[in-house]
Amino acid sequence: MNTLKAEKRSLDTKAKKLRREGYVTGNVFGKELKESIPVQITKKDAERLLKTCNKGSQIMLDVEGRKLDVLIKEIDYNSMKRQIDEIDFQALVSGEEVHSVAEVVLLNHEKVVNGLIQLKLHEIAYKAVPEALVDKVEINMENMKIGDTVLVKDLDIASNEKIHLMTDPEAVVVTVTEIHNKAVPEEETAAEEEK
Repeated sequence: MNTLKAEKRSLDTKAKKLRREGYVTGNVFGKELKESIPVQITKKDAERLLKTCNKGSQIMLDVEGRKLDVLIKEIDYNSMKRQIDEIDFQALVSGEEVHSVAEVVLLNHEKVVNGLIQLKLHEIAYKAVPEALVDKVEINMENMKIGDTVLVKDLDIASNEKIHLMTDPEAVVVTVTEIHNKAVPEEETAAEEEK
């Protein structure tokens, strides 16, 4: 499990100022915490973590020596500045179900050459105890052809007895459709050749 170091953040300092100083702000909340803990993480550490983890990932958060088993609940990304602004964490309680999401990852998509891959769902919502959390659902596209569709109920996560799906099992996750090229009318081609 990945560990991320964080410091408690003083609410006297504005989040904007901390971001300018190279920090990502965040909050840790949870049932067994008396109150949420405002935190700050160095931008470098946050970026390194998000290379391997994402929303729905379970990590160990080290807040000034206090280790917390947490779920990455939300990531606020500023696309204008191309930076992470905030990450929120939910402290997990062993044996207690939490709402989470698993990111859909397509493997071998480059091997589908005759069709157009359409990813309809980027994440699958579910409830599970901390021990059963899943942060990614992988779909191997290698043998898929035009007309093939993968539904939520076709995924491994749907047959996992420890996971309660919140996303409709009949929902389409990914489909391969025919590529339709628009034909140019003959008159236009003839007119072009005359020029």
